[in-house]
Amino acid sequence: MKELLRRSLTGVVYVSLLLAAIFLNSDAFDFLFMVFGLGCIYEFKRLLKIRRYYVFVAFLGLWWLYIYFIKSILPVYALLALTLLTNILLLGYLFSGKHKVFTALQKFLIALFYIGSGCIFLTMIPYRLEGFEKILIMGVFVIIWVNDSFAYLVGKSIGKNKLFPSISPKKTIEGSLGGLIFAVLAGYLISRFDASISTVEWLILAMVLVISGNLGDLLESKFKRSAGVKDSGAILPGHGGILDRLDSLVFAAPFAYATLTIFSYVS
Repeated sequence: MKELLRRSLTGVVYVSLLLAAIFLNSDAFDFLFMVFGLGCIYEFKRLLKIRRYYVFVAFLGLWWLYIYFIKSILPVYALLALTLLTNILLLGYLFSGKHKVFTALQKFLIALFYIGSGCIFLTMIPYRLEGFEKILIMGVFVIIWVNDSFAYLVGKSIGKNKLFPSISPKKTIEGSLGGLIFAVLAGYLISRFDASISTVEWLILAMVLVISGNLGDLLESKFKRSAGVKDSGAILPGHGGILDRLDSLVFAAPFAYATLTIFSYVS
């Protein structure tokens, strides 16, 4: 009961912080995810035993460059391509079934593009994609939360078949399907309140978020298993580290941004 209370209180503070930042202004939202990004990179640095602190400087430089200076769409697409390429290569590592020793340069690039760019694209969704409203980013968060919550509840209730036992023994196929169904339903309900994309597009976006978010969660689990730790950190009582809380969102963000960009061109 005490653990549930701690998790609930932490969750309330986390959600309140996000809501305040989203509806206050873009600078507040940008700053919040700059801080979250630094926290995630710090925890990831410990997981991969990255010795140098250059990655923090590189992330801040990339952050300020893309958030405040770059206005042309071509550099954004270049960063998106690098980020998606990094994530796809990491999926190869996830499904390889082998333990890989990364070089110092590989660790640096993974931290910068997998985590750093993920946080950058999260901030680009509500304020820098033309024609989209603030409720859109709230919908992204809600879909991820619904998926995580119902995957846990359904998996705990009726889950029998393991999804990826070598990486995350508690996750089940039934739980993943349950999370997907409820997340798609959440996408449909959100579409009733947001006209920036159609109902069909909300359903597609929900599926993209769930699939990429689940892969991001499994990827972080593999990094933690390789490091021999249960959580990436302990800053959030009952939830572990910041990266434990944001792993799905960080990995899913560039895929969501790419999906919304496609919607903007075809609509």
